[in-house]
Amino acid sequence: MSSSDLREKFIEFFVEKGHKIVSSSSLVPENDASVLFTTAGMQQFKRYFSFPDEAPAPKVVSVQKCVRTGDIDDVGDETHLTYFEMLGNFSFGYNADGRGSDITRMDADQVSARDYNCKPYFKKEAIAWAWEFLTKELSIDKSRIYATYFKDEKNEVPEDVESLNVLNSIDGLTEIKPQGFDDNFWSLGTEGAPGGPTVEFYVDGIEIWNLVFNEYILKNGKYEPADIKGVDTGMGLERLATVMQGVHDVYQIDTFRPIITKIEEISGNKYEEYKKEFRIIIDHIKASVYLVADGVEPSNKDRGYVLRRLIRRAIVKARQIGIENDFCVNVSPAVISTDDTCGGAEKSLSVNQDTILTVLESEEEKFGKTLNAGLSEFKRIGTITHEVGADRKQELYYIGGMDLFNLFQNYGLPPEVAIEQSRELGIEVRADAMVKFSIYLLEHQNKSRTASAGMFKGGLADNKIETTRLHTVAHLLLAALREVLGEQVEQKGSNITQERLRFDFNHSEKLTPEQIEKVENIVNEKISDSLPVTMQEMAIDDAKKSGALGSFSDRYGDVVKIYTIGAQEDPYSREICGGPHVKNTSELGCFKIVKEESSSAGVRRIRARLE
Repeated sequence: MSSSDLREKFIEFFVEKGHKIVSSSSLVPENDASVLFTTAGMQQFKRYFSFPDEAPAPKVVSVQKCVRTGDIDDVGDETHLTYFEMLGNFSFGYNADGRGSDITRMDADQVSARDYNCKPYFKKEAIAWAWEFLTKELSIDKSRIYATYFKDEKNEVPEDVESLNVLNSIDGLTEIKPQGFDDNFWSLGTEGAPGGPTVEFYVDGIEIWNLVFNEYILKNGKYEPADIKGVDTGMGLERLATVMQGVHDVYQIDTFRPIITKIEEISGNKYEEYKKEFRIIIDHIKASVYLVADGVEPSNKDRGYVLRRLIRRAIVKARQIGIENDFCVNVSPAVISTDDTCGGAEKSLSVNQDTILTVLESEEEKFGKTLNAGLSEFKRIGTITHEVGADRKQELYYIGGMDLFNLFQNYGLPPEVAIEQSRELGIEVRADAMVKFSIYLLEHQNKSRTASAGMFKGGLADNKIETTRLHTVAHLLLAALREVLGEQVEQKGSNITQERLRFDFNHSEKLTPEQIEKVENIVNEKISDSLPVTMQEMAIDDAKKSGALGSFSDRYGDVVKIYTIGAQEDPYSREICGGPHVKNTSELGCFKIVKEESSSAGVRRIRARLE
């Protein structure tokens, strides 16, 4: 069966059982700050387990698009995915106000929407319907299926005897295994949140369907019986398709094949020869496409950082199999072409195709500028030379926390990508590398906040971190103004406090709204590019020869400080300046022009801030 057929069969089956179809929610959760992404089908329904009267119906069915980032490092094997679809059926309000189901039969043929109308249900129905769907709708041989249920003698929660009895009553289910709290109990783990034991169905040893029975409430660190019970089930569409299409590799199912074909075409290599690289590319680009379609943009924070990491890791893997340029715009359409209606949701990919391609292409272009230089660093940094015998030496390489920090600061390489690339090249990664990276990053942030006291030229009111950020962004602003208005633009003065930047420059007329927007966008783009900010000291004549700007160079003496934003060989900004500045534009935040006005004859003034 195709993935589309499986999705349709699942929906139709539970509609017949009286369930209301609910469309997939966005990958960006609404009104839920506890998670970055939608990770399960139940996420949009969490509140209904405690407040069933707010639910759209007592019984609902959905196909939910999900992104889980906890297993990113495992992507590349036969089963792990970052983006996937989850089939789920749900029941809210069982035993609430006496509305619980009165089902007594376990003959799955008798369970229908007609018999039970729209009343909520619990373990008997959920287990019976799952078995019916697997063995009758999908015709999976019963001998291939086994089930697990909750039993953990070390835990205060009692054995789920009710589910065990239901499982024992099913004709043809011959293997039932008890499993403990870690495997067969689900809970949000927060005070007042519902939770409960699970029943899981496995086909050929692969976990296919997880049935969660929310019958407890966490109170004062203990699970107590809940007055309101609910059912939350989840079955991964891609894993189910793997079983139904007779393949042992999830990346061989129908929805991935067009993407594999496209990558083989543009790389000149075959999937069978580079399985790990292909799988990472497929998964990460697919996840990225769906995240962009739901409004996520690459950045250095939160969701944007995860998206950036996915895109950049895919690009690194693409380079390894021979794809140098225009990777994202060539592969993404293959992902978009495989998209069809997910649980009644709009075809968000095709509708947002132009935006998706624009965002991914822009991110690839930004990363490409620094990737080659960053990768070349791996063979230079951390070299240890040891004597081997009398007349030869052996070079050993390692990556430590400071190396990760420098690669991140100077080349925008996320530490996780740097670690993986090191291992690919056979370079040892110190066991404490990530821990030390975090320490160095924190130390850097603390130093920025507590820079040594002193008065600085260039219009700074103080040397606090907020003022330092605005001082740095002033350099980007000047470069952006020269890009939009022309290279005749020079700085004519500035005044910088913790709250705002006031920047004067020569220009004969008021800036148009379009020009203001363009300048603002350019500055924010350079912030997003994670450009390094570096300082060199040199003679003033050498500084001028290097192309450094400096309208006020006579203030600095014979030897001056040159601050460069971007790569030394191709900087975006290079100015004579006394400092202080941040180390990387990623520290700046979002730049906003508040006002553009006249300062004096032939001089304009911009007031701006960082948000």
